Amino acid sequence: MAASRLPPTFVHGFHDLAAVQRMKYRPLGRTGMIVSIVSLGASPLGNVYRKTNDDEAIQVVRTAIKKGINYIDTAAWYGHGRSEEVLGKALEGIPREAYYLATKACRYRPEVDQMFDFSAERTLRSIDQSLERLKIDYVDLLQVHDPEFAPSLKMVCEETIPTLQKIKEMGKCRFIGLTGYPMENFVKMVEGTSVQVDTALTYCHYSMNDTTLLDYMQFFEKRGIGVMSASPLSMGLLSNRGPPKWHPATQEIKETCRKAAEYCQSQGTDLSKLAMYFSLAEPSIPTTLVGTASLTNLQANIDVVTGSSLSPKEQEVSDYVMENFFKPLKKKDWENLEVDEYWAKMKKLGKAPPTS
Repeated sequence: MAASRLPPTFVHGFHDLAAVQRMKYRPLGRTGMIVSIVSLGASPLGNVYRKTNDDEAIQVVRTAIKKGINYIDTAAWYGHGRSEEVLGKALEGIPREAYYLATKACRYRPEVDQMFDFSAERTLRSIDQSLERLKIDYVDLLQVHDPEFAPSLKMVCEETIPTLQKIKEMGKCRFIGLTGYPMENFVKMVEGTSVQVDTALTYCHYSMNDTTLLDYMQFFEKRGIGVMSASPLSMGLLSNRGPPKWHPATQEIKETCRKAAEYCQSQGTDLSKLAMYFSLAEPSIPTTLVGTASLTNLQANIDVVTGSSLSPKEQEVSDYVMENFFKPLKKKDWENLEVDEYWAKMKKLGKAPPTS
């Protein structure tokens, strides 16, 4: 969508017209939603990465929408409802037609044996709790959160996704989505359910260190499924500060990213900036979710879309990093590591391991 055209979410008298005209938008699959190519991940509002200031977080949400970011993603899991609560406060007074809002069900608590629940009963209860926290009547998109942790994908296909269809028929969500890390699971779930799946959200699979998502775009596009990519910085891997301690990446990946960041610093540039430009430059991906509760970081993200491109020097460094650090990586992902650890802990608690 041309930058000069206004998206369906534009509200005269509310939006910053000039900012919205500079923003870029793309259609999200068959949904009819026209989304900004950079979208707002609300996990930081739940203090997932660090303790944040609620007043600034609320201002981030309001500023983002006014400046043309029209897609916001949260989950019951983020801060165990706190992200939705803060988001609900931030959205008060903002025209409902000015934004698209997505949340997730099935992942809830930090305790291992209470973390996931893919049952119909809990999913139905979850959407009501989310709507109450968000202070709205419906979400545009309701997603299954991390189905790779379910007892089986068969359960997700035969119980969880049909429950989302019931919620859709109740008018509490408009579209149905899947999330997760293992890419092949999306194929299995889409092909394993009779329910129409509208969107797919994955993370850390279209970034400088891992572009696996591109291998699956034809599958999604053929079925009209809108694709969302999250975490262009690979959950902190592509930054000077480095990833949080809980990051599941292998030591080889962490070490490679650390060396890449150091090389960028030696060249007078920032790996995070290069990573943002890299991810947002891919035209086949409708939107990229970037989580922030910082006004400074929000503006930096918007500038990647609406500002000038990388300098020749920055582009040279970016190309060098790709060729010499990331392309040589033999194993680019950490698939199954978290799932195996989860079920090992569940087994110690006497819980049955997955059946398939």
